[in-house]
Amino acid sequence: ILQNLSQTPVLRELLKEAKMPGTTVKIESPELCMLCFFSFKQEPQLIKLDQPGPLTLAMHQFVTEMQETKKGVVTPKELFAQVCKKAIRFKGYQQQDSHELLRYLLDGMRTEE
Repeated sequence: ILQNLSQTPVLRELLKEAKMPGTTVKIESPELCMLCFFSFKQEPQLIKLDQPGPLTLAMHQFVTEMQETKKGVVTPKELFAQVCKKAIRFKGYQQQDSHELLRYLLDGMRTEE
C-alpha cells in the first residue's frame, strides 16, 4: 500500500504543497471520463490548506524518502507510529489487512485537514 501511494503523482504533489500552510491547491477533474459516454468539464476546486497534522507530515516524509533515497531500504517507522495513534488496532505489530491500513491512513490524513 505504501509503495503504491508513494508512486501516485497527484498525492506526492498534494503532500508537497500541504507541507506549506496557507497554500491554496487547485484540483481539476479530468476533462474526459473514461467510464462515461459523455465528455464534460467541471470547474476546478480551490482548497486552502491549514497547518498539516503529524500524520500528514509523516506521510510527506515517507514519500520524500521513497523518492529521494539511494539507500534502497526505507522504513516507515514514524508514519506507522502516527497511524497507531489514530487507529490503536495497529499497535502490537499483529497482522492487519492492507485495505484497513489504507482506509485508516487516508481517513486520518483527511481529518487533519
